[in-house]
Amino acid sequence: MIISVASGKGGTGKTTVAVNLALSIKNAQFFDCDVEEPNAHIFLKPQINKQKKAYIPVPEIDASKCIYCGKCAKVCVYNAIAVLPGQDGEKGSTLIFPHLCHGCGACSALCPQGAIKEVNREIGVTESGDCAGIKFAHGKLNIGEAMSPPLIRQVKEYIDPNKTVIIDAPPGTSCPVVTSVKGSDFCVLVTEPTPFGLNDLILAVEVLRKLKIPFGVVINRADLGNNKTEEYCQKEDISILMRIPFKKEIAIAYSKGEPMVKAFPEYKKDFQKLFDMIRNGKFN
Repeated sequence: MIISVASGKGGTGKTTVAVNLALSIKNAQFFDCDVEEPNAHIFLKPQINKQKKAYIPVPEIDASKCIYCGKCAKVCVYNAIAVLPGQDGEKGSTLIFPHLCHGCGACSALCPQGAIKEVNREIGVTESGDCAGIKFAHGKLNIGEAMSPPLIRQVKEYIDPNKTVIIDAPPGTSCPVVTSVKGSDFCVLVTEPTPFGLNDLILAVEVLRKLKIPFGVVINRADLGNNKTEEYCQKEDISILMRIPFKKEIAIAYSKGEPMVKAFPEYKKDFQKLFDMIRNGKFN
């Protein structure tokens, strides 16, 4: 079973829920897909035993074959190629913008002259290891890279279908989140009872409904803010799977990189109950 943990905005406690859920179940595999700023390793403290460079294929032009017809630029929906035709007997020019390239391969496949080949461009690394019986993997995107989905897909290549997979998705509702949650059997949306939290929860709900992924909500710091989030979930028939209270002691443990279920073992049964509800499809 693949369970993704997402949130419409950052700072809601998404990683907290993902980490403590993984620590509360057996035969788990954990993936930190927030490759722009992975932080689950701070809490899980895995022993990294494998590092692999991540690449994306980008086009390279053979000027001796290129006739500057412009077909490559026309098929590139990401505007990663620009073709300047020659004038007054001078040769043209084909410009490649690697950071805009998604590595789809359309340009090389459709070039009538066979003037384009793909070369690998490094975008980051994937790392994998073990943590107290939990198989762990995450990605680290190189500074300055514009796109994280290609690296997220390479992190997810480590998925073992024989294990319960927990995916810590990036915050937001854009392409990195869609790439992370795609293929999940269930998604846990972590929110907080504030106007910003509710606004971004509504956006995340729309995304998951579009993707047709079953989901439920965990409300973190549930005793702060207002009741608007509860009212929204009730109105939209969205299951509230768990409520985590606001406690100074939890925040202190978090600041020390200590998971809730280790600092306060009594919470382990709550996360086990959360997992049982998801696995059995029985929600409150």
